[in-house]
Amino acid sequence: QVQLVESGGGLVQAGGSLRVSCAASGRTFNSDAMGWFRQAPGKEREFVAAIKRIGGRTYYADSVKGRFTISRDNAKNTVYLQMNSLKPEDTAVYYCAAMRVVAGTPSSPIGSWGQGTQVTVSL
Repeated sequence: QVQLVESGGGLVQAGGSLRVSCAASGRTFNSDAMGWFRQAPGKEREFVAAIKRIGGRTYYADSVKGRFTISRDNAKNTVYLQMNSLKPEDTAVYYCAAMRVVAGTPSSPIGSWGQGTQVTVSL
């Protein structure tokens, strides 16, 4: 059974920091890449960040580059997203997912989604 369990969300003031975690089953965690996505109310789910299993190269959406950091702990089958300098527009439900790699670059999510974790950034 593929499982993804996100945690660590909460309410934070603009400019603050938060770290969300994603515990994945072994099979999922051993995918070519793991990624974070988010979905704000009334909007489509969007890509936030990804990290490759081999080499650990990271990728970010332009909107979070320089503020967010994705990392992974292979011993714990866990992926993290450290979010700094948070803005109200970062408010969303954050999800993690396994990702396929095409031509060496994480391209799209595969498999099932977890329940997500709510991040709310207030003014």
